[in-house]
Amino acid sequence: MSDRLTNLGLATLLTLGVITGFGAFSIGTPKGRWVVVLHGLIGLAVVAVSPWKTVIARRGLARPRSGRWISLGLSSLAFVTLASGVTLITGLLEKLGPLTIMQIHVGAGLLTLVTTLVHLWQRPVRPKKTDLSRRAALRATGTVGLAGIFYLGAEGLLRATGLPGKDRRFTGSHEIGSKAPPPTSWLNDSTPAVDSLSHAVQLPSRRLTAVEIDDFGDEISAVLDCTGGWHSKNTWTGARIGRLLGDQDGESIVVRSVTGYWRRFPLVEADRLWLATRVDGTLLRPGNGSPVRLVAPSRRGFWWVKWVDRVEVDDKPPWWQPPLPLA
Repeated sequence: MSDRLTNLGLATLLTLGVITGFGAFSIGTPKGRWVVVLHGLIGLAVVAVSPWKTVIARRGLARPRSGRWISLGLSSLAFVTLASGVTLITGLLEKLGPLTIMQIHVGAGLLTLVTTLVHLWQRPVRPKKTDLSRRAALRATGTVGLAGIFYLGAEGLLRATGLPGKDRRFTGSHEIGSKAPPPTSWLNDSTPAVDSLSHAVQLPSRRLTAVEIDDFGDEISAVLDCTGGWHSKNTWTGARIGRLLGDQDGESIVVRSVTGYWRRFPLVEADRLWLATRVDGTLLRPGNGSPVRLVAPSRRGFWWVKWVDRVEVDDKPPWWQPPLPLA
């Protein structure tokens, strides 16, 4: 494979890797499994192309030129991204120092994309009509096929060795058991001091204390699938939002936290959302969202707003929000 095609192919794969990684963060139902599989295939395709890139890198390092440190940094970041991804799949290691393996994987992946863009700016690779030739298509098909063989082999190895990764969820998350979920938060959303006795949630037509919400006793068994790489199935108790809102005119529901964190949902999903005060029969702990948190079945953990103090209904469309919270 030519140097130009190798570089162009790697740039394309790394970009698609970030896009599918973003998609894997967002999915919550088995219908989206293909996104996670595609993300894994892209990572393995990078491995399949790496021998050609290694030859190019050796030639480049053999002669002094500007920007070589960018190239070395890109190679290192790509290696960390792939290695942390493999580690995530096996389930053998959850943390490395203060960082989780998922944080390392995501952080290295984003830095890899940024470094790739800088590298392409320094040494641009321009697509040509010949890139769509039959030979190029056959090479691309062969690379994808090799990645597929790697993928099936990795899955078979996990099952043959009995590693924890063989039982991971379709999102790639590993089960932590039936215990209460760990007290994790999205980015810088830290645990606030909230008085559970006086705390109340403001709804469009009324205000309910946490005790009043708890008295409804609505239960739902749901899986909390955290983008940190774990999941837990628990029974949540509180009140279904649909019965709290009653008949409302609008397009979406906005659930807000005392920290300022918020997420927007379609109003038609009101009966599939819960304000929970208990998990597995026990009152929520502060780190789990006490006194009131949102339970959003079939959605990833960042949708499950904690420390809820307000539920609003408005006419904005459900997609009127960042795909992933910005803080």
